[in-house]
Amino acid sequence: MSFLLPKLISKKEVDQAIKSTAEKVLVLRFGRDEDPVCLQLDDILSKTSSHLSKMAAIYLVDVDETPVYTQYFDISYIPSTVFFFNGQHMKVDYGSPDHTKFVGSFKTKQDFIDLIEVIYRGAMRGKLIVQSPIDPKNIPKYDLLYQDI
Repeated sequence: MSFLLPKLISKKEVDQAIKSTAEKVLVLRFGRDEDPVCLQLDDILSKTSSHLSKMAAIYLVDVDETPVYTQYFDISYIPSTVFFFNGQHMKVDYGSPDHTKFVGSFKTKQDFIDLIEVIYRGAMRGKLIVQSPIDPKNIPKYDLLYQDI
């Protein structure tokens, strides 16, 4: 399913997306196309992208093609999803120590839709961090130990 979503394959393309996506939540899914959990997440992202098109722009980013961002966002598990609004990194409190990214796949399309709506509404009110609307039992738990991806 990932072929339905646009891919960013260089640091320059990621920079451009961050700078040029205005008045929408920019969703960057860092991972690998062949990874089974990435494919599961990509399926949710592609099935919700048209529903969220007024609120969000969704891109896939290959961790191997963008090592600068992989390191910058400390992506040690894939998939990891990072959010921006008007060039500003949006943080989300998932009830875990890491507010910078969502690690793993969303359990349901509705979880992803709810999260985008909360980020969008918070960003429109000038917030840089929002509270996750996702049920904590639907948030994958990971140890924050460095894993070599």
